Amino acid sequence: MKMTFRWYGENVDTIPLRHIRQIPGVEGVVWALHDIPAGECWPIARIEEVKAQAAKYNFNTDVVESVNVHEDIKLGLPSRKKYIENYKNTLKNLGRAGVKVVCYNFMPVFDWTRTDLYKPQSDGSTALFYEKAKVDSINPIEFLEQMSKQEGLLTMPGWEPERLSKIKELFKAYEGMKEDELWENLKYFLQEIIPTAQESGIKMAIHPDDPPWSIFGLPRIITCRDNIKKFLSLVDNPSNGLTLCSGSLGSCIKNNVAAMVREFGDRIYFAHIRNIRHFENGDFTETSHKTSDGSLDITEIVKAYHDIGYKYYVRPDHGRHIWDEKPRPGYGLYDRSLGIMYIFGLWDAFEKISTFKRG
Repeated sequence: MKMTFRWYGENVDTIPLRHIRQIPGVEGVVWALHDIPAGECWPIARIEEVKAQAAKYNFNTDVVESVNVHEDIKLGLPSRKKYIENYKNTLKNLGRAGVKVVCYNFMPVFDWTRTDLYKPQSDGSTALFYEKAKVDSINPIEFLEQMSKQEGLLTMPGWEPERLSKIKELFKAYEGMKEDELWENLKYFLQEIIPTAQESGIKMAIHPDDPPWSIFGLPRIITCRDNIKKFLSLVDNPSNGLTLCSGSLGSCIKNNVAAMVREFGDRIYFAHIRNIRHFENGDFTETSHKTSDGSLDITEIVKAYHDIGYKYYVRPDHGRHIWDEKPRPGYGLYDRSLGIMYIFGLWDAFEKISTFKRG
């Protein structure tokens, strides 16, 4: 596996590259041009600028997360053709710069949903938290107004100001949309962009819906094993693949993440590894990566990657906010660094066991 670390950019991220360089085993930074609105083409000069910044610290920029998909594409509007052409041109520019994987999602309106960005934990840390009853009962506009008052929200991907400013229009546009229609719009998008991705040497890696169920009546489709299998069959091409996020899929207790790793391993080009704890009422909170701290068997998930000989990209996903750090929600330095060392510790142990068995 190739360990990476998500980085929001120079003079933007609270974490400088020189600090990431001190985390053992990190080979690359996962990046994006977050200031460019969805639907616009990424200029090659800006791409090369980030590549040069990372290269100063011997990091690769092989993985982009993410090139956001314009809502008109998800809605299947006639204007999608323009935005798809821009998407193709972005892929061509990324390919010229040596990018290998592009993570993206196809979630209507929201990229992710939480109700508390800094929920106090029993150990004194804070973490991202989802309260099911609140999401089920609150009006989405009121929900956004409440969330916008929480520190750091508008800097998070998927909650960009330009998107939130049009939230009422977007809900109206999606009114009545069924899952089948969203599937058709996704298929159209894939049929258009996958040939360009393949020609550019890029693996497209869709991110699961977070959480993997309908939010505010909006359809969601990348939610479970059966739907992932359906997704891969829409365009059965090696450039059409997955970002397998243990925390997103694991939010649903029915999903067996380790089994998905073993079944879809040859199409998983990017792995997000994190833990969460389920509560009986449907709430969940994010925890440390340690298996015993949450409800997901991170040990078995890492073992599954090891068992299939996984050679693609991994990153620790969201972490807690610990040791008085004030980072973006979920994206601090310290807990994600601990997560990396936990993942490496498990991997090294499985390597030793394999060597012993072979010997």
